[in-house]
Amino acid sequence: MENIVLVRLRDSGQTFFYNAGSLTVKDGDYVIVEHDRGLDYGQIVPPKEEIFDNKSKEPLKRILRLTRDADLKQIEDNRVRSKDAFNTCVKKIGEHKLDMKLVRAEYSFDRTKIIFYFTASGRVDFRDLVKDLAKIFKARIELRQIGVRDEARLFGGFGHCGRQLCCGTFLKDFEPVTIKMAKEEGLPLNPPKISGLCGRLMCCLYYEYETYKLLSKGLPREGEVINTKQGKGKVTGVNVFKRKASVVLEDGSQIEVDFNVG
Repeated sequence: MENIVLVRLRDSGQTFFYNAGSLTVKDGDYVIVEHDRGLDYGQIVPPKEEIFDNKSKEPLKRILRLTRDADLKQIEDNRVRSKDAFNTCVKKIGEHKLDMKLVRAEYSFDRTKIIFYFTASGRVDFRDLVKDLAKIFKARIELRQIGVRDEARLFGGFGHCGRQLCCGTFLKDFEPVTIKMAKEEGLPLNPPKISGLCGRLMCCLYYEYETYKLLSKGLPREGEVINTKQGKGKVTGVNVFKRKASVVLEDGSQIEVDFNVG
């Protein structure tokens, strides 16, 4: 019987569905898995919103076991080795005069593969670089180009709200964020105020948007003229979360209209 769970590979890898079989696992557990012609490690993460659908009809790769103390020690050793691999790769990038910025290096659990994450403004011919790195490390080499949002997730940090970046904590995937979301949430269209550390629109605009639309239903917009029990007035402000609006009446007096009551 299949016991399907979602696993994020290594410290910053992609997420994949795995078959846990008879193992009892929970969110946050570290596990050893089959992956890409070898062994790797990952962490159980909450499932995505969409239902698992194995369109390829191929058997899912298996979770072999929960991590043991020896496994955790090897993972930590790999992190130390990754720093050396990172420095070596930076040196080789300079020797090959490649226009790319190395962001992170990661070993697979069994050390048969090293993944190098980098950013670049365009396509980079790194074939000779890969050959050099393969000779040095005697392992399979993968260079993976990432975007600025991925880079921010890898480095981490704090947002305007004072909390750790959403992308570096609980967000599993990047969703498209549009300026329309900022407009409908009534935010100032000032790039520094609505952009994250990556320079792109803040991720929270996306996952707050549906809730904001729901709470905004039936509320007037700022500047709209509405009828109240005290007469006509112009809306000067709207508190979406309290579902209240500030209104200036025709005689100049100001009132607060509560839209929580019928």
